[in-house]
Amino acid sequence: MKAEDTKNTQLTHIDAAGNPAMVDVGDKKVTRRMATARSIVVLPEVILQQLQKTGDTSKEWFTKKGPVFQTAIIAGTMAVKKTSELIPFCHPLPLENCKIEIHLNENQEVVIDCTVTVTAKTGVEMEALTGATVAALTVYDMGKALSHDIIIKHTQLIEKSGGKRDFKREN
Repeated sequence: MKAEDTKNTQLTHIDAAGNPAMVDVGDKKVTRRMATARSIVVLPEVILQQLQKTGDTSKEWFTKKGPVFQTAIIAGTMAVKKTSELIPFCHPLPLENCKIEIHLNENQEVVIDCTVTVTAKTGVEMEALTGATVAALTVYDMGKALSHDIIIKHTQLIEKSGGKRDFKREN
């Protein structure tokens, strides 16, 4: 366990009586906050072959449902804006920016990065994680007609800044 993991062992969404509760951010300072999350999607060979047929695999992949990466960007952005409706104790936030980028890495995996910014009393980690996850689910949905062997390998926070403490993933 990292040192930062042992600093705060209190669950922030549990009140003194042990009941679930939204965190009171009323006394926090308003700061510019940013978070980036990443999802990795592994495509089976049958889909990679289809991608190679379309030419430039770093730009787009088309199925009968339409452009996969463009649709995933739109879906992820919509999800970012609805995070407080999906995650029970997330505060509704006046989002300032959401950028989702999708590309294939050297292992021919789909890399989805979602970066969200806000000037507020609370961070946007959950919004970034939700955006990356829903974009990954959209890639799965649009590709499942070709194969159900698509794997959403992982989703993780890459970095965050502007709150009580900054975070940047080492690897």
